Amino acid sequence: MRRLLSIFLFLVTLTACAAGPIGVARSAPEGIVRSYAIADFRFSAASDLSVSENEGYYPLADVVWRGDPRGPRIPQIAAMFETAMERNKPVLRGRQPVAVDVQLVRFHGVTDRTRFSVGGVYNIVFLMTVRDAATGQVIEPTRRVVANLDAPGGAQAARLEVSGQTQKVRVTNFLTAVLRRELL
Repeated sequence: MRRLLSIFLFLVTLTACAAGPIGVARSAPEGIVRSYAIADFRFSAASDLSVSENEGYYPLADVVWRGDPRGPRIPQIAAMFETAMERNKPVLRGRQPVAVDVQLVRFHGVTDRTRFSVGGVYNIVFLMTVRDAATGQVIEPTRRVVANLDAPGGAQAARLEVSGQTQKVRVTNFLTAVLRRELL
């Protein structure tokens, strides 16, 4: 009976992890004409985020990340966001210099146990505010951005890793696209 309950809970967890479409839920305000040039980028994380190194199928935490060696996870995630924004600077060369503030709310990747078996979803949630770079005046008020990227499992995850498409590469590329879509 205990084994059946464990299997049931595992299946419910997987269903919750994979619920919803993969991609980005856009929440940009209507009526804003954008022509941005990135002048400044600031990353922060909510102070009460919980971080898990548990290797269960679905750790109950705000931050789960295994794409870097074990270490301070929030700075590792900040580095991916910073790289993604740097990659967007040559693309976002509009008339309005802006400062973009991102506050991490959730970064739920997949554990090694999940990645090497069934796979799942990278669920990334952050708050984003766009301000005038010179005056600091808010151009786009803070909005919640929810972005989901599929996380293949098993043999497919292993093939991606061998081909150079590591978790870090895939997630950084995804964040680059998410930030671009949110600012174009």
